[in-house]
Amino acid sequence: MVVANDPLALLLLKQDVETFLYHEANLLDDRRYEEWLELLTDDVRYWVPMRRNVKFGELEREFTREGQDINWFDEGKDTLTRRVNQILTGVHWAEEPLSRIAHMVTNVEILEATPTPAEPETVSLRCRFIIYRNRVATETDILVGRREDMLRRADGQWRIAQRQVFLDQNVLLAKNLTFFF
Repeated sequence: MVVANDPLALLLLKQDVETFLYHEANLLDDRRYEEWLELLTDDVRYWVPMRRNVKFGELEREFTREGQDINWFDEGKDTLTRRVNQILTGVHWAEEPLSRIAHMVTNVEILEATPTPAEPETVSLRCRFIIYRNRVATETDILVGRREDMLRRADGQWRIAQRQVFLDQNVLLAKNLTFFF
């Protein structure tokens, strides 16, 4: 967690960042995917590694590696835009009928704010999430994990420049991963 000479500035920054994250969750839950894409920088990195069961002392092997191993997702804005466009066609087998999704974001921690918490241009943060999805009559998925995000100011607004998602599950029972974290 960032240590600030100005605790009030840090508190206000945390509130601002939380408001942004809750807004993002609402856009996703309301299926306002095109508006969600506007929250991403053009050079965004969206990475979700796979988790392995490892023995004690082998924690460095717990997650697949960026750029070296297979990951659930390793995407940029172009790929995310294509995924959104596919869902919006209405001809997406995994989203017909549409899923009902709820994102819950909590435990938001500001890790770094540069140049300062009072006047940040970039913010690194960590938070926890739960995603609940219900599909058709009986399909229910619950995914839990943590995110590490880097937000960057663009035109006075926060934008997501990087998102790393670490799922607490190593085996996903969901039939597909058409939703966004």
